[in-house]
Amino acid sequence: MSLLENIRGPRDLKALDGEELTELAEEIRHFLVHAVARTGGHLGPNLGVVELTIALHRAFDSPADRILWDTGHQSYVHKLLTGRQDFSKLRGKGGLSGYPSREESEHDVIENSHASTVLGWADGLAKANQVLGRWNRHVVAVIGDGALTGGMAWEALNNIAAARDRPLIIVVNDNERSYAPTIGGLANHLATLRTTDGYERALTWGKDAVQRLPLVGKPLYESLHGAKKGFKDAFAPQGMFEDLGLKYLGPIDGHDVGAVESALRRAKRFHGPVLVHCRTEKGRGYQPALEDEADRFHTVGVMNPLTCKPLSPSGGTSWTSVFGDEMVRIGAERPDVVAITAAMLDPVGLTRFAELYPDRVWDVGIAEQHGAVSAAGLATGGLHPVFAVYATFLNRAFDQVLMDVALHRCGVTFVLDRAGVTGTDGASHNGMWDMSILQVVPGLRIAAPRDAGQLRAQLREAVEVKDAPTVVRFPKETVGENVPAVGRIGGMDVLARPEDAAGGADVLLVAVGAMAPVALDAAELLDARGTTCTVVDPRWVKPVDEALPALAGKHRLVAVVEDNSRTGGVGWAVAQALCDAGVDLPVRTFGIPEQFLAHAKRAEVLADLGLTPAEIAGRISAALARRDAAGAGKEAALAGKESERA
Repeated sequence: MSLLENIRGPRDLKALDGEELTELAEEIRHFLVHAVARTGGHLGPNLGVVELTIALHRAFDSPADRILWDTGHQSYVHKLLTGRQDFSKLRGKGGLSGYPSREESEHDVIENSHASTVLGWADGLAKANQVLGRWNRHVVAVIGDGALTGGMAWEALNNIAAARDRPLIIVVNDNERSYAPTIGGLANHLATLRTTDGYERALTWGKDAVQRLPLVGKPLYESLHGAKKGFKDAFAPQGMFEDLGLKYLGPIDGHDVGAVESALRRAKRFHGPVLVHCRTEKGRGYQPALEDEADRFHTVGVMNPLTCKPLSPSGGTSWTSVFGDEMVRIGAERPDVVAITAAMLDPVGLTRFAELYPDRVWDVGIAEQHGAVSAAGLATGGLHPVFAVYATFLNRAFDQVLMDVALHRCGVTFVLDRAGVTGTDGASHNGMWDMSILQVVPGLRIAAPRDAGQLRAQLREAVEVKDAPTVVRFPKETVGENVPAVGRIGGMDVLARPEDAAGGADVLLVAVGAMAPVALDAAELLDARGTTCTVVDPRWVKPVDEALPALAGKHRLVAVVEDNSRTGGVGWAVAQALCDAGVDLPVRTFGIPEQFLAHAKRAEVLADLGLTPAEIAGRISAALARRDAAGAGKEAALAGKESERA
């Protein structure tokens, strides 16, 4: 039996010697490469924290001591060491989450998979320990150098450092990357710290040598120690952290279990906030990952671990690549169009744009709030910024979208990748709130393209708007075939209509974005049952098209199909528009209920939510039947009253 198979919990690590720990680290890396290759997932980040995680669980006693992971995609090793070694369904339905999960283990404290939040959590937990007198408990927050580019991290550091007697340990996992290489002033500062190994060795040697001097050794050392801070600032500027009030240890080789464990144990003995700076290598131990300069195999799909080739062919063109290609074309035509990304240049499709126009693209780091405000400044300065970001991450910048971009009527285009149900990344990565949150922003317009052709067209329409924010959203999947329109009413595309309905039908189906094929299939099923349907794509879902209420009035029922929360989404907006126009019709919204969705493939999640053609058609048929029954009941009651009068 391997060493890893004998690890049932963190306590089992403490009986291993140095040689066994080295062997265990190699076993873990071998396990990760082959397990993640079978399912897909975050590989590079986890290969980089093997020794660091082992040291954490040897130095601390989880779950009594709280070990917190910022972002959490690097928690696979933590899962293995806390008794979760069945990775057969990793990120799949019924399997392990790709992030920490309270449902899985008492060792998982927070389920955050949005970056830069862990220090705020740690501050609160440390305060709770202090108030409740739990002085024997420790709080350890692991945060990457990439996540330290987020403003929330520095807000938390400001508060953590203010209480110099409150124990809290911050482990900076410094691999020079978030998704891609870390950028900004902090990255430069950490790079300087990485070069100070010689200083630490010289300081240790000098301390021992001076103190051994007869008679004058100890007094001389104490005098020199008073000057240490100034010398350290000049030679190795960790003073930035110490000036905040944080004790600094490092930089330490994050792949040396003994060195990391020793530093962590020293940090435990210090009754105040300590920052332990560990240098690690993303993709450690797997040469293909190390050679992948783009992201060191940050995320991989199902692949052959020997050749790294996908085991299943690509499903086709992605929405992201369509956006990226069109941005390049627009960039060639419009020198005023610039781009912003928040530490995800390649994932959001801006790599080629950046190669061609390096002076017109900015990576702001994991700082969506700053990105939105900076975009407002760019627009005010005469440019048209396109801020490409995952839909779920725009939530973090809502106030800036509202008060900085919209209030000032800035022409900024937000492109929301991974909108709607994303699936395997779990609850926090689903982009299911944007069309609800953004409904309340005055003047903002939202485009939901149904296919590649519409994405290209609507992106161009968006960048033409100079006096208001625009949003273009699309999902995480292949784009599929173009869905042709058979007509146009107002600004809406008509996708299907009865041949002899003279503009009317039983049901008006409003298909939002990528849900258009689902709506069309549902309409076919209804037609087979004798229920006629008009299917329209609003294209721009906010504001509601002025022609929609009049069109709805020619139908018996309106149904809206969207991959967004039903609360405050497009269905809600359509119902409000009909009410405002005095059109008294029932509106049925087929969307996502108010719940956090378990991780699974997108199609599986949609099926579980009833967002399938068969389920939608069945529920519409039932709604019409109830409406007809209610109408028949009213007619019978009226007939009875007339009979009584007679």
